[in-house]
Amino acid sequence: MKILVCVTSVPDTTTKITFTDNNTKLNKAGVTFITGPYDDYALARAVELKEQAGGTVTVLNVGGADAEPVIRKCLAIGADDAVRVNAEPTDAYFVAEQIAAVAKDASYDLILMGRESIDYNGGQVHGIVAEMLGLPSISPVMVLNIDGDTAKITREIEGGKEEIEAKLPLVLGCQEPIAEWKIPNMRGIMTARTKPLKVVEPVANDQLTAVNHYELPAPRGAVKMIPADEAEKLIQLLHTEAKVI
Repeated sequence: MKILVCVTSVPDTTTKITFTDNNTKLNKAGVTFITGPYDDYALARAVELKEQAGGTVTVLNVGGADAEPVIRKCLAIGADDAVRVNAEPTDAYFVAEQIAAVAKDASYDLILMGRESIDYNGGQVHGIVAEMLGLPSISPVMVLNIDGDTAKITREIEGGKEEIEAKLPLVLGCQEPIAEWKIPNMRGIMTARTKPLKVVEPVANDQLTAVNHYELPAPRGAVKMIPADEAEKLIQLLHTEAKVI
């Protein structure tokens, strides 16, 4: 089985976010970047499938050279090789076009990625990639098993779960509990240094979107404590100040 796992390089969830250039760019100074958590699940399941049935796992990232530590971690977890498209991920369409360009002639059985990145939370890339490649797309996938050329999938839907069977190849957006996160061991870290990481230039693309500006959420307001025996006052404040009733 030949699997492509697309991963994002995103700020650690504990990072304090600030902006530069008149609030049009993320300030990367001092920021620790990690693999997108949903992408971690996709990679973990890809490695499990490889261990069960054989094959290869390739990691793909669209990003600059500063994303290579994240890519090397993916190699340490169990991917066989990696491709980095040497470009900043400007929007979902641009990223999808780069993925499709790499994948179009490679005959992957599965293209896995997280259901969404945790920086923009767009949840669009897997669907656009599938459309560009003429493949089915399913998301968010919680369970993935392979039987021959058929994928047996459970995905989350409004109010429940849906079980699906589909023929390979497929593009899937993954989430927990599709697999348990894997942590690189020492052997994996050492072997990752020698695994191939190919850098390719992006395909031509017209920029379809542009950032006007970013802004942070409003700071949390002060907390008002209302005695338990003053229910009427609480109701009044919820109505006049919080405006939730």
